[in-house]
Amino acid sequence: MKSNHPLYIKRIGYALPVLLTLAAGCGKSFLNVDPQGQQPAQEFWANEADATKAVNAMYANLHEWRQVGFAALAVEDLGSEETEKGSDPNDASFLSNFDNFTITASDGQATDFWKGQYQEVNFCNQVLDNVPNIKMDETLKNRYLAEAKFIRAYAYFRLVRAYGDVPLRLHVPKGPQDYNLPRTPKAEVWANIEKDLTEAAAVLPPTYGATDIGRATKGAALSLHAKVAMYQKKWQDVLTYTNQVMGMGYSLFPDYEKLFRIPNENSVESIFEIQCQTIIGNKDASNSQYSQIQGVKSQPGGGWGFNTPTQALVDAYEPGDPRKNATILFRGTITVEGDSIKYAGVNRRFNYKSYVPFGQWQSGYNEGADQNVRVIRYAEVLLMNAEAANELGNSGQALSSLNAVRARARAGNNSILPDVTVTDQAQLRRAIYHERQIELAMERDRFFDVIRQGRGTEVFGPLGFKAGKSELMPIPQTEIDLSDNKLTQNPGY
Repeated sequence: MKSNHPLYIKRIGYALPVLLTLAAGCGKSFLNVDPQGQQPAQEFWANEADATKAVNAMYANLHEWRQVGFAALAVEDLGSEETEKGSDPNDASFLSNFDNFTITASDGQATDFWKGQYQEVNFCNQVLDNVPNIKMDETLKNRYLAEAKFIRAYAYFRLVRAYGDVPLRLHVPKGPQDYNLPRTPKAEVWANIEKDLTEAAAVLPPTYGATDIGRATKGAALSLHAKVAMYQKKWQDVLTYTNQVMGMGYSLFPDYEKLFRIPNENSVESIFEIQCQTIIGNKDASNSQYSQIQGVKSQPGGGWGFNTPTQALVDAYEPGDPRKNATILFRGTITVEGDSIKYAGVNRRFNYKSYVPFGQWQSGYNEGADQNVRVIRYAEVLLMNAEAANELGNSGQALSSLNAVRARARAGNNSILPDVTVTDQAQLRRAIYHERQIELAMERDRFFDVIRQGRGTEVFGPLGFKAGKSELMPIPQTEIDLSDNKLTQNPGY
C-alpha cells in the first residue's frame, strides 16, 4: 500500500490487554471515555466496571480497519456490478481482483476480513465467558451478555455468507486443543447465529437512554434474525420477525439524502449503526476510516476515492428517482451541503452515502471519522417483509411494504416512482429485487443479495463470475497452513 495511506498498516492484536486499550474511548456517548493504561489480564474481570469496559470494547472494535476498511469493502462491495475499485488505477491495484473475480487464497483482503471477524468473535467470547462470574447488577449483566450475543451473531453472519462453512468458536480457547478447529457446516453456523439472536432479543430493551444510544436493541436482534432467515429462505420466520419490528415504532426518515448525514445518525429509521466519532486528543479512538476510504479524492476533507459507483448503477435508477443523486456523488456537481466536487481526476463518481461535508474534517484526523456506518435500516426491514410476504403468496402485504419505501423515495412528487401494482409472484419478486438494489445501493449488500437470489451468473457473469466458485471467498491460505491442512479450501481456489 502506498505511503499516502499511513493508517493502512495499523493492526490490533487479539490479547486481552488490547481489549482493555480499545475500551478506552471509541464511538459516541457510551464509548466516549478518557484514555486508560493497559490493565493486566489477571487483574481484569473483577467487577462491573471491568464488564462495562469489555462490552464497550466489542463496540469499539466494530469500526477497526479490518471491520470497515479495505477488507470489508472488498469482500462485501466490490464483487457487485454497482461498484468498482476507484482511486488511481495503480493505487491499491490488488482491489481490482475483487472487481473481476480473480482473487486467490493468498489475497490479503480476504484474509484480513476473516481475521477481523474472528477478532470480533474473540471480544464477544471474552465477555460471554467471563462476565457471568462477576458479581454485579443482574439486569445489567444479562443485558451485556445479550449485547455480546448480538454482536457475535453479526460477526458470524458476515463470515458465513462470505466463506460458507467456517470454524464455530463459542468460547475463548483454554488449551492447545481449542485452537485448531475444523470448518463447521454452515447449517450449524446459521443455527447458532439464530440461537444467539433469539436469546438476545428476549433480553435486549427496545430503546436506551441518551448515554447508551447505539447499543444493540431488541429491534436490532429481530431485524438481523429476519435477515439471517432470509438468507436461508425461511420465509415465515422472515415475515414473523419483520412484522414484530414493524410494530415497534420505527419509521422511514422523510429525507433520503439527509438520512445519511451525521446530524441524523441514530434516527427513527436506524435499527443498528456502528458508532464512530472524532475524539480530539485521542487519535487511536478516532479510527474509523470507512468514509475516508470512499471520500472524494484530491480535495481537502475528502478522502481516498475507493469503492466508486459504476455506470451500471447509474443506469439502474428509474427516471427522476431522487435516490440516484443522494447515493451517487458526481464530479462537477455541488452537494446539498454546499461542497463543490471538482471536475478532475480519474473517478467520475463517489459514494454519497459515506460523504461527510469537507468543512467537518478535523486536520490531523481521518476524513469522515465521525460518520456512523449504517448496518440495518427500517427500509430494509420493510423490503424483507415484502419479499417474505410475496414468497408466501401474500401479494397485498408485499405491495404495502414495498410501496412504503417507494413513497418515501418520491417525497411527495407523484409524477415519479409510481406504486408497484403487479401481483404475479415472479414479476413482484423482480420488483422487490430491484427496489433492494436501489434503496440499499452502496450499503454492502448487493453482491450477497444477488448470490442468495441465485442470479450470480446472470448479473455478474460479464465481470468474470464463475458459478460454483465465485459465490464464496477463498479460505485464507495462511489459515489453512496454520491449521496443518485441517481447514479445507472452497471449490475452485
